[in-house]
Amino acid sequence: MSNLKDIKDRITSIQNTQKITKAMKMVAAAKVKKAENRVKTARPFAKELAFVFSRLLRSVNKYSMSGLQVKRAIDNYAELLKPREIKTAGLLIISSTKGLAGAYNANVIRYTLKRIEEYNKQNISVKLFIVGQKGYAGLRRKCESLNCEIEKKYLNLPQNPNSGQAIVIAEDMATCFVENKINNIEIITTQFHNMMSYKVVDWKILPLNVDEVKENIEIDEQKPNKGTQIDALMTFEPNKHVILQKVVPMFITNMIYHALLEATASELASRMTAMSSACKNAEDMIYKLSVDYNKARQGAITQEINEVVSGANAI
Repeated sequence: MSNLKDIKDRITSIQNTQKITKAMKMVAAAKVKKAENRVKTARPFAKELAFVFSRLLRSVNKYSMSGLQVKRAIDNYAELLKPREIKTAGLLIISSTKGLAGAYNANVIRYTLKRIEEYNKQNISVKLFIVGQKGYAGLRRKCESLNCEIEKKYLNLPQNPNSGQAIVIAEDMATCFVENKINNIEIITTQFHNMMSYKVVDWKILPLNVDEVKENIEIDEQKPNKGTQIDALMTFEPNKHVILQKVVPMFITNMIYHALLEATASELASRMTAMSSACKNAEDMIYKLSVDYNKARQGAITQEINEVVSGANAI
């Protein structure tokens, strides 16, 4: 009878776990649709901003900060656009704060470690800017054995990304870039495709390569037409340097904000898929345990009948 009790207790435990996974699946399913809509809404703006920015840069031959006020590091557009030799790489890693999202965080961490190893082979050190508790916990221990360090961590950001979060991160990274603590800025995030699919990607922001950035944010299979002639004649008011000082921070901040949106949608989709698989696995386990329970119960009843019959024959 103890075996029957153990099986029944295990069935009850799995049923309770299944209730939790079902609830998490429903919550993720409700949120992922909103996140998907936000991503799809943001993509046209990001693509158009990259297109306009590329035209703007092709129209400017020389960068200058003369006569401009620089209150923040990200306003120093001339320093941000200046090509430089990469000695220290700056990686922005976007992970999740919550778990139970399948292999989502493991994929991001694995890709990050691969990039760090690639930089180490080139004798380039790495500074990490980490969004999310899971990414920080996974990379903190690895940094001890690799040529990298965690410069900033953002662990308490709200689940729904907003431009304010992107502005803070962009300012921190721009400050390190201007102070020559890092010589490039890359974003490692996940690109949302659909409810069942996402991909870990690496977006190179600085030193600026607008054509590469435009390809990064092309989610559809339509790539920019390389043969398109872009008109380089533009009129600036009040002047091109003032316009660039406004557009460069907007461009960098929007890329970070767009990466946060993509990562959030991918995380929720991964969690919904993982919880759906967990519910199915729990259902399969309950079925198998129910069969074992019925077999054990039937065996116990048969044994009791045999004992009664044997006792009656003995009398």
